[in-house]
Parts: sequence; structure tokens; C-alpha cells
Amino acid sequence: MLDPSSSEEESDGIVEEESKEVMAPQAGSRISPSRTSESSGGLAPSSSRSSARPTSPSPSAASEQEKEDLGKMQREEEDRKKKLQLYVFVMRCVAYPFNAKQPTDMARRQQKITKQQLQQTKDRFQAFLNGDTQIVADEAFINAVQSYYEVFLKSDRVAKMVQSGGFSANDCREVFKRHIEKRVRSLPEIDGLSKETVLSSWMAKFDTIYRGDEDPRKAQQRMTASAASELILSKDQLYEMFQNILGIKKFEHQLLYQACQLDNLDEQAAQIRRELDGRLQMADQIARGGKFPKFVSKEMEAMYIEELKASVNQLMANLESMPVSKGGEFKLQKLKRGHNTSIIDMGQEDENTLSKSDVVLSFTLEVVIMEVQGLKSLAPNRIVYCTMEVEGGEKLQTDQAEASKPTWGTQGDFTTTHPLPGVKVKLFTESTGVLALEDKELGRVVLHPTPNSPKTSELHKMALTKACPDHDLKIKLAIRMDKPQNMKHSGYLWAFGKNVWKRWKKRFFVLVQVSQYTFAMCSYREKKSEPQELLQLDGYTVDYTDPQPGLDGGRAFFNAVKEGDTVIYASDDEQDRILWVQAMYRATGQSHKPVPPTQVQKLNSKGGASAQMDAPISQFSGLKDADRAQKHGMDEFISANPCSFDHASLFEMVQRLTLDHRLNDTFCCLGWFSPGQVFVLDEYCARNGVRGCHRHLCYLRDLLERSDNGNMIDPTLLHYSFAFCASHVHGNRPDGLSTVKVDEKERFEEIKERLRVILENQIVHFRYCFPFGRPEGALKATLSLLERVLMKDIVTPVPQEEVKGVIRKCLEQAAQLNYTRITEYAKVEGKKREMYEHPVFCLASQVMDLTIQNAGRLVTPAKKLEETIRLAELVIEVLQQNQEHHAEAAVTSSGDQSAFAWWTDLMVEHAENFLALYGVDMDAALEIQSPESWDSFPLFQLLNDFLRNDYHLCNGKFHKHLQDLYAPLVVRYVDLMESSIAQSIQKGFDRESWEPVKSLTSNLPNVNLPNVNLQIPKVPNLPVPVAGLSVNLPQMPSFSTPSWMPAIYDSDNGSGTTEDLFWKLDALQTFIRDLHWPEEEFAKHLESRMQLMSSDMIENCVKRTRMAFESKLAKASRSTDFRISPSICTMYNVMVDAKDQSAKLCAMEMGQEKQYHTQIDELIEESVKDMIALLVAKFVVILESVLAKISRYDEGTLFSSFMSFTVKAASKYVDVPKPGMDVADGYVTFVRHSQDMLRDKVNEEVYIERLFDQWYTATMNLLGTWLTERMDQQLHVYQLKILIRIVKKKYRDFRLQGVLDSTLNSKMYDTVRNRLTLEEATASVREGGMQGISMKDSDEEDEDDD
Repeated sequence: MLDPSSSEEESDGIVEEESKEVMAPQAGSRISPSRTSESSGGLAPSSSRSSARPTSPSPSAASEQEKEDLGKMQREEEDRKKKLQLYVFVMRCVAYPFNAKQPTDMARRQQKITKQQLQQTKDRFQAFLNGDTQIVADEAFINAVQSYYEVFLKSDRVAKMVQSGGFSANDCREVFKRHIEKRVRSLPEIDGLSKETVLSSWMAKFDTIYRGDEDPRKAQQRMTASAASELILSKDQLYEMFQNILGIKKFEHQLLYQACQLDNLDEQAAQIRRELDGRLQMADQIARGGKFPKFVSKEMEAMYIEELKASVNQLMANLESMPVSKGGEFKLQKLKRGHNTSIIDMGQEDENTLSKSDVVLSFTLEVVIMEVQGLKSLAPNRIVYCTMEVEGGEKLQTDQAEASKPTWGTQGDFTTTHPLPGVKVKLFTESTGVLALEDKELGRVVLHPTPNSPKTSELHKMALTKACPDHDLKIKLAIRMDKPQNMKHSGYLWAFGKNVWKRWKKRFFVLVQVSQYTFAMCSYREKKSEPQELLQLDGYTVDYTDPQPGLDGGRAFFNAVKEGDTVIYASDDEQDRILWVQAMYRATGQSHKPVPPTQVQKLNSKGGASAQMDAPISQFSGLKDADRAQKHGMDEFISANPCSFDHASLFEMVQRLTLDHRLNDTFCCLGWFSPGQVFVLDEYCARNGVRGCHRHLCYLRDLLERSDNGNMIDPTLLHYSFAFCASHVHGNRPDGLSTVKVDEKERFEEIKERLRVILENQIVHFRYCFPFGRPEGALKATLSLLERVLMKDIVTPVPQEEVKGVIRKCLEQAAQLNYTRITEYAKVEGKKREMYEHPVFCLASQVMDLTIQNAGRLVTPAKKLEETIRLAELVIEVLQQNQEHHAEAAVTSSGDQSAFAWWTDLMVEHAENFLALYGVDMDAALEIQSPESWDSFPLFQLLNDFLRNDYHLCNGKFHKHLQDLYAPLVVRYVDLMESSIAQSIQKGFDRESWEPVKSLTSNLPNVNLPNVNLQIPKVPNLPVPVAGLSVNLPQMPSFSTPSWMPAIYDSDNGSGTTEDLFWKLDALQTFIRDLHWPEEEFAKHLESRMQLMSSDMIENCVKRTRMAFESKLAKASRSTDFRISPSICTMYNVMVDAKDQSAKLCAMEMGQEKQYHTQIDELIEESVKDMIALLVAKFVVILESVLAKISRYDEGTLFSSFMSFTVKAASKYVDVPKPGMDVADGYVTFVRHSQDMLRDKVNEEVYIERLFDQWYTATMNLLGTWLTERMDQQLHVYQLKILIRIVKKKYRDFRLQGVLDSTLNSKMYDTVRNRLTLEEATASVREGGMQGISMKDSDEEDEDDD
């Protein structure tokens, strides 16, 4: 390779003033342009540069510390120089890219969240939960935010993810959106409000909380600006980025920019051509020297040379495809350039030969006529004007002006293909003659401008005609001739050659670029568009030369030399020669850099020429910048030959630094480069021949190192680079290279093993490497990459069982890891809670710690069970998060099954292993529980409710173990409860007073329920129906209810024993039902047993109640003094409750309600009939007692005669009260009281109506029978009055109670009514009459009743 410090191929001739200082100590020696030296790769500083550094002190004069500091300084200086040289190469890639473009299809990266922003977000959500914001929200949204805050934002895994740089605001939003979707979907439907509307509203509120008080417009502007910088960067932005990446200072960039002429596209294209020629020479040198890299096969050495040349030819083709004239109106013919082509002359027939038509140029001329001076012979008011034309073009005319003021300022635009056009400008005046046909020409001027002509306006003397008497007529005009893009230089030169320009003669030359690799020197004559002669510069070398004897004309000589041909040129001055040599040097693409002889002499006189010769040729406007670059030590980097460097190591360095810069910017990149960075790295690799496998191997190594250091790296990115390297190593030619180096294969195997270990570790730590499923799809990509890594080659897929085996092993370790983590978390949480709840919390910390340690050693069964339940909550939370956030690997984005459909099965195995670890602790906690305690049932309900709703875990290994563990407990619990309830029934009915017990909810104060975790269904420890209160069976306390407990069912006026019974049965069945026993057969057994037990208990209750009812009525009074007591009503209510509870407790749903024991209803109905019959019989007995009293007034009896005589005699002197009305009133009062009591106390309307119907019918039948027995007798007036009062009141009262008219107006009633009406008519004609009592309805009677 060529040593950059000694190469003459990059030298340049620069004119330097004598006063400029030359940095001679940094200049190296130069032997010849073809001299090469071996390079060790990277930057190889010359001995002269090394000598410029301060020398190390001798061991006797310096301490070890000084040596170490000096060595550190030297290493830093070497690193600085290496970065400067690397920056030069990067700058050239940015300045003139011809292989790569900035990609526009890359995924846009989100802004990452920092620790400070995460804390700010937590504070904002905490402020919302505390009510410190003005955001209006319902309870459901507040609960969702509370859960999101506790579970997600406060998670240590999120904090770790923020620290890794892989967490963005979008992740926050997506996790919350996924978090609330299930909540919203589970809400009931609301008419007029869709769930999508609720979701949108909640997300809008979330955004408001997340944004806080920040102005959304500023945030949007910032995001827009960042997104724009993430897409396409300008060249200046790219320069600035890599200044930051490589640590280049601004002034260093400015020096390098000016000295490298990065704004000169011709210079950059010439630099590329020189680099490509150098790479071809290097390939030839390797082929000749046999110094090949070590390949996996010897046959690859020849292929390696072919690949090098093919890559250069591809770059040449890419460069050739670059447009020469950007924005031009015509396309130039693009010719393929062959390396080391032979001399091209006009007579040679070759496909690469240029014709004269290939180099036709197009020029734009602007002719501006300002004024005419010296026009004195015309009258002041004469009209004058000018015309302008270009040879072969159209003619234009200015505006008219008066001769006294001939000024215009008119511009004419022309296009021409003549490099030496003829521009004619004529001055006319209007003819005043009558017969004049044309205006009179006063003068003209003919000019031949060139692109190098002055652009300012100048006075030109006009050639006068005979019609103009003025002798000194001048015209002021400006001609601007634009240079086309493909015209690189032009001017007059003397030339002489062997095949062209065979006469030494001064001609007008134009250097024309036909394509990126085709240039031609063309000589033109005036008014000609095609060149007179041309020379294609392929293969020529231009250089300065001494004046040639015998050639007169020209002062500064240079030549273009090619094997078999030499063309000598000469210019009239030195500056013009330098410009021509510089332009031709760029065109030829030669490696030799011409240096002006005067410059060489000047530098040699100062003791150093090499450094200045290595500088690239600059135009004179850039000489000052080149001198500045030399003074600051930049010339060595500018003049370095790129072909002499180990670009593999340089690219490795720039890629590593770029990755560090990328990971430290504000974007959540996950290791992906930005579009601008990808563009520069792609261009660097293509331009400098960096092998794709090397690039991706370095990239993989850097990414894995960053991953080990805690950075979040996208597995998809790792997969992309790994697949490229695997394809290359196995000979699949992803980048067209068939050769595989030994070091590439060794590094690939090393990285493959390292990647396998890292991927398996990530799967083991999947909850912590991909918390809450972030980054999205990362777990699935990790599985895909692991499958690829396990492949032996790129063709044979690895068996799925092998992949599953590896992942299964990882998930087994993950189960152990996750359980260990949550166990530690539960212990820490328990100690914190214990600390705050401890009564000695206010004491010194030492005493408190000692107390907590002692408490930790004395763990009670209740405490152990509490910890186990809390641990179960954490276990369920982990499994739910796994299902919610880590199950996406089994499905595609569209919801179909992916290639990893078996991931679900492995996750189920992982969950079973995880639960098995918990099962060990659970079994240990249950073993120490008392056999008389039922506090462990909430644990079963908690676990079973989760497992039975999980399709994969339901009736799984752990679930069955849980059932086996609790089945005996449930059976024993039911047995004890059945025995206890039976005992309570026996004792309760023995002591039952049948006093009504009001509904609990009617008398309880309105207080809030205790703070019970509603997510944990608690077993109601019977007989107290409240979660959290425990009682040990079989000792059953009397019925009592806490003041805050709501009634389970709304009963009214039931007895204490039956209320207690029904509540216990209902609570027991509710508990069994809430167990949701998953095993169907055992669940049916429990249900059947509960129904059978309830049936037996209710049957016993009904029988005992009927017996008590019958006994109660037997002891009651038989007179009108009898009153319906509340206990009788209570017994009826017991029957009502028994019927309701039998339908609830003794029936099961099977499409339609079907009673489990039909005899219960039959028994209840029979008992109710008997009770109604008994009560009606009691009412009949009471009426019989009333009728017995009035039977004494029957005709023919001694008592009747005596009472009639006494009343008649006494009534002559005093008012005698109506005998017998108190009997009637007493009976009516009894009836009304009984009706009101039954109506008010008995809950079942059907029973009351049935009772009233039977009561009315039975008593009316009794009255009819009594009257029938006295059909032949006339009723005593007093009997008649009492019966009329009883019948009328009975009829009215029962009608008010809702007895139907069909029952009221029965046949017996009609018989009684007719008899009483007849008796009333007979009695009214007797002495004394009825005294206002009649069967007819009257208002007075109603008033008396009231």
C-alpha cells in the first residue's frame, strides 16, 4: 500500500508567497511518484511527524508517573490524528455521494423518556389522583389510572427500561391503551354512547394528564423538528453530526472543508477517480505480490482479485451514471471508460471514440445596452435605437430614445452553441425622408465574448457608416456569457501535437466533460458550434514542462503525455497555466500531482517540499485556505492517499463512535442508526471497499457490548446483521462477494455463540428485558433470531423440537427467576407494612429493627396465610401480565397463528412450573393451619377464580393439585355446617317465641363498608355473612349481624330461628357456588348435596311451624276477645319464606327452573291449607259463640218472654239502651282487627285472599245454617238487629279487603239477606219498630260506624 506520509500521488502545486511559513518539520521525503511502502493498517504517521512530538525523558530523569502521562498524551494525540483523518474521508463521502442515498422508508423513532421525565410523569399522574388537577373524570377512569400508576409507572422494570434508553412516550400511551381496552370492553353497554367513544375520551384525558401544563403547540413544534431531523439531513447537518461523533472542532472542520474543496464538485469527482484508480493499482499489486488475506479456501485468492476489480468497476459505473450537467436542457452521451486506454485520435475507429457532435455546448448570452456616447450630429429630438444579434440567432431591438439622451438599459437574452459567438450591435436613427424605406444605420460594433470575458459594462468604439458625421461614437454595453456545467475550463492556448493540432498555433480551447469518465480538449473557431479538432483525455497525464526550443509564442508551457503521443500547450501567463493544469489534472484522473516549477523551487529553497506537494491543487481563491491548513497541520490528512489505509479498522471505529452517539441522543433508537448515519456509513463502505460481512460483524459486536452494558437493542436489528453474516459465511453472497476470510468465519462463530447466550439470557429474563411487552414485538423477534442462531447453515431449518427444547429450558429458569423475584418483593413489602403497623414504630430504628427481626422469627399461622395470599396475588399478577404482554409471539399482527404457535404451549408449561414453585410454599402454609379454621378458603377462591378463567391453566397440573388439596376441606366444612345448622334448628324451635324479626336493612345505620379487597372473594365464615370475619365451627353463635352488614335477602316479620336458618342455608350455598369448583362431577355433587340438605332443613322447619301454629290456636280464646297475634302472622311468613327459599335453594337451572324436591312445595302448600283451615275454624267458633248468645232470644223460651215484658214496661218511663248491640260491636271489632293484622303482617297476598275467602264463606254459611234452623220461627227484634249489623259490616269489610263479588254475593248470602229483609219488614209494623236499624245502606249508619 502507499504510505500517506511519503506518497507523491496526492501532491499539489500551490503558489505560496515568500512571507508564508512552511511547516518543514512535518514534511516527509519523497523519492518518486511510484514509490510505495507497506502500511500496518489505519494511520501510519511518518518519522518526520513523530519527531515533531516532545521526546520522552530518560528513565533517570523522569518518574514512572511522568512516563505514564506522556504515554497517555501520545495515545490521545494519535487518536486525535486518526479521527481527523477519518473525518476527512467522511467529509468526502458527504460532499459527493455517488453510491448511497438517505433512506426514506425507515421506521420513525420516538423521543426517549429520561429519568427526570419519568419522575415528572409520575408526579403528574399522582397530582391527578390526588385531585389537584382540573380534569373531570368518572370513577372508572380514576380506577384505571390508579391501576396504571401503581402497576406500570411505579414498576422497577419501567425504571430499568428508561435507564436502558428503550422507553418512549409512545410506550407509555400504548401500555395505557392496552390497559384500558379490557376495562372498557367489560363495561355494560350504554345507549347512545359507544365504547369506542369512551376509549377515545379516556385517551384524550390520558394525553392531558401526561402533558401536564406544557403548551401542546411547543411540544408539537419540538416533535416536528425532531422528526424532520430524523428523516433527511442536509450536508451541513451531516458535517455537524460527525463533528460531534469524532470530536472535531469547528475551526478544524472549516480548514479541512476549504482545503479539500468540498464545495467543488469537479474536484470531488476527480478525487473519486483517483481513489478508484488507486484501488485498481492496489489490486494489481496484491495479485503480483501474492500477499492475500487468509481465506477458507485457496481458490478464493483469484476470486478475491476479481471481486476487488468488480467492485471498483461497479463504483466507476455508479460514478459514470452521475449527471454531468445538473438541470441542463440536454443529455450528453455517456461513454464507458476503460482503464489504461490507448491514445484516441480523430482517425481511430473505436466504440469509445468521441465525435465532434458529442461535444456540442450550449451557452446563454445576456446583452445589455446601456447608452451611446458622442452622438452630436443628430438633432436632439431625433429618434434613435439599437439592434443586437448573435450570429445564427434572432435579432432584438431596444426601445426608442431621443438623440439628446440615448440611454436604454435594455437586456437581450440569446442562446447559442458557438463557444466564440459573434455579437453584432448596430445603432439606427429613423429616416425622415418621405421615400425612405429603411432607417439609417449610424454605426456598429462586433464582439466575440467568451465565458472568461468581463461581465461588467464597458465602452466600445463603434465602426461608423458614411451616414454618420460623428467621429468618436462609443457604445456602453455588457455581455455576460454563462459557462455550461459540462464546460470545465476555456481560454486561448498555443498547442502542438503529433496527431492533432499539428501546427504550433494559438487556438481557443474548451475542456469539455462528456461524462464522469470522459473529457475532451476541443479547439474552436469563431462562429462554429462544432470543434475544429478534439483530443479525448483518457489515459493522458498532464504536467508542467520547460519552454520548448523552436516554438515561438506562449510563455508558460505544459504538456499532456500518453504512451506514443505528446501534446504541448503554452499559455500567455503563469496563472492561466496553473488553472489549465489543475482542470486537466481533474479530467485525466491521473495519480501524479503536477507541481508548478516555481513553487517547487521556492519550497526547496526553504528546506521542505513534500508536505506542500501532498496538498491538493486549489484555485487561487483557495490558496489561502490551503496555506492555513498547512500551518495547522491539516495538510497530512488532506494529502493522504486513501488507498494506503486499512479502511476496515477505520470503519470499525467510525461505526462504533456513531453507535455511541446514536444511543446517547434523544431518540429511542434501540440500536438503529438514523437515515443520515446509514447514508454516510453506506457511502463510506462502498467508496472505500469495506466488506459487508466485516461491517455487520463489527456492528453485531458493538450492539452486543451495548446490550451487556444495559442498553436496549432491537432483536430485529441483530437478526438483520446476523442473517447477512450467516449468508456470507455460508457462501450465499448477500453482497456479491464469494470469498470468505478465515477471520470472518472465526469472528462469526464467536459472535454466534455469544449471541446465543445473550438471547437465551433474554428469554430467561423476558419479564425484565421486555417489560410490559415493550418494545413491541421484541420478544417474538428474539425467538425468531434464536431459531436462526440455532441453525447449522442457512438452508437446513433447525428442528422445531430442538428450538422448543432450548426455549423450554430457558422458561424453566425464567419460572425460578420470576418466583424468586416476587418472593423477595413480597418479603420486602411485608417488612415495610410490618414496620408501619408495629406499635413501636415511633422508637429508635435499632429497637424497631430488632422487634421486626423477632417478629419475623415468630410467624403465626394466620400471618403465614396472609403472606401466602399476598404472594398468590403477586403470582396471579405476574401470570396475567405474561398473558397480556408476552403472548404476542404466538400470533401475527393480523391475529393469525405465527411460526411460533407453540410458544403458547411453552408459556403454559412455564406458568405450571411457576405455580408449582408457589405450590410448595402454599402447601407449607396450609399444613400449619388449624383444622378448625376456614380462613384458607379465600386463598382457594383467589387462585381458582383465576385458573378456571384461563383456558390453558384450567384443570391443569397445579389446578388439580389445588382441588385435591381443598376437596376434603370443603367436604368437612359442609359436614360441620350441616350438623351445626341442624342443631341450631332443634334448639331454635324449642326456644322459639315466634316474635317477628324485622329486616336488618330497615333498622341499620347508613355506614360504609370496610376497606376489603374486592378482587379477593372471601369465604363467608358462617353464620356471619361478611368477608374477613372468621368463626370456628362447629360452635355456632346466635344470630347476630354487624351494624354495617347489609341483609342478604329482604324478609319481613319472620321468626328468629327461621331467619337464621334461611340465611345460613343461603350463605352456605352462596359460598359453595362462589367456590366455582372446576371439576364438574364434584361440583354437581356439592350442588346436589346443598339442595338435598336445604330441602331437609326446610321440610323440618315447615313441620315444626305447623305444629306450633296448631298449638297456638288451640290455646287461644273462643270469644270475640280473641285477637290475631303477631306470632300467628310470623308463622304464615315463615311459610312464605320457606316457599321462596325452597325455590331458590332446592332448585337448579337447566334451561328452565326445575325443583329438586317437589314434595317441599307440596308440603308447604298442604301446611298452608291446614293453617288457613285451622284459623277459619277458629273464626267460625267465635261466630258460633256470638250466635249462642243471641239464641236465648228465640221465641217460645222463658228468657225471651221475660226480656220482652221488662223492656216494654221500662221503656214507658226511661230510655232503655238497645240490648245486644255490644255483642254485635264486639264481633265487628274482632273481625276488623283480625283483618288489619293479617293484612299488615302477612307478606303473601295470595294466602290472605285465600284466608279471607274461606273466612267469609264459612261464617256466611254458618249464619245461613243458623237462620235455616229457625225458618219456622220469627226472629226476636234484638236478634234481628244484631244479625243485620253483623251481616252488613261483614259484607262491607270483606269487600274492602278485596274479596271478589262472586264470593261476596254467594247464594248463601242472598238467602241470609232475603230472610233478614223479610224479618225487618215484619218487625217494622210492630210496636217500637227497628229503631233505625235496617238492611238498607244509609249514610247515617256509615257515620255511626265511624
